[in-house]
This record gives sequence, C-alpha cells and structure tokens, in this order.
Amino acid sequence: MKAKAVLLDRDGVINFDSPNYILTPQQWRPIPGSLEAIAKLTSAKIPVAIVSNQSALGRGMLDQETFQTIHAKMMLAIEEAGGEIAHTAYCPHAPEDECNCRKPKPGLVDETLVQLKIANQVENIVLIGDSVRDVQAAMAADVTPILVQTGYGDATAILEHSCQLIPGIHHFSDLAAAVDSLLGNASC
Repeated sequence: MKAKAVLLDRDGVINFDSPNYILTPQQWRPIPGSLEAIAKLTSAKIPVAIVSNQSALGRGMLDQETFQTIHAKMMLAIEEAGGEIAHTAYCPHAPEDECNCRKPKPGLVDETLVQLKIANQVENIVLIGDSVRDVQAAMAADVTPILVQTGYGDATAILEHSCQLIPGIHHFSDLAAAVDSLLGNASC
C-alpha cells in the first residue's frame, strides 16, 4: 500500500514511553531507528503527523511550558535526522474529562485529517501506534491501524486484543520496521 499520510502516536512509537509519563526534556529519548523512519517517510513525500494523548497535562503533572520544551526537543531531533512533521495534535485532557479528542475517540485523527486537507480521503491513511487505544482511534476514524511493539505495556496482550478487533492487523517490532514495510523495503 502506498500511504497517503502516516499518523504517529508519540510515546512508545517515536520515543521510549514510561508508566510514569514523560515529564522532562531529559526523559524524552527516541527509540532507535524512529527518527530515521520519519526521515524516510519525508523523503518519500508522505506527510507525517503526530496524534498523541498527553494526559499528564490534564492531571497537573506537567505544565505547558515544560510540555513545549519536550515537544521542541523532539521536533529538533526529527528535523536533524531529515524528517518533517506536517501537523501535531495532542489531547491535553485527563481520561475522566471524557473529551472527544482523547484516543480511542477519533477527535485527534479527525482534526489532523482536516489540517492535512485529506479529511474525505481516508483510504491509504495509516495510524501507527503501540496501544489498543491507537487501534480503536484508527478504526473510529476509518484509517488503517498498524501496531508497533515498543510501548511500555504488555506487547503480547496488546497484540492479542488488537487481533480480536482486527484479525490479521499488521504489527511490527518498531516504527523503523513498519515504515520499511510501508515503503516496500521489507516484508511483513
């Protein structure tokens, strides 16, 4: 499949995640190969966007200034690797806020598709995530989910649950392997 756009979850896909959240710029560390994978998509002229729940903001664990510093560190690292992010959408709410943007709801994906001017063209749009929430958000927005197994949760249980939702869901060890497959550089 030639992807029209690739949407990425952040924590557990681009950078290492933590059950205690990413709360400082020092805690933000890219997963090996992830920045280069984004650069490959950029080189292939495939728009890349980020769609990420960031409940640490809504829980008061992280202030907006620190969040922006973490984001700036990530964006600089992506750019230095040759990648480009076309749009970034974050949900700043806590789970109990019951907003429409928090994955598994489709709000972040829908917002991103509007910003990329492809809202009515969901065929061949991919969302790569590391959780069942990401798979559910992709399904709710009618885009193709791909699962990577680099998050902090039980990767086997996440895959099993995702396979119940979408039998035969494409899954990869990490973002680099997923992107290589999308670009035809590796087999699934």
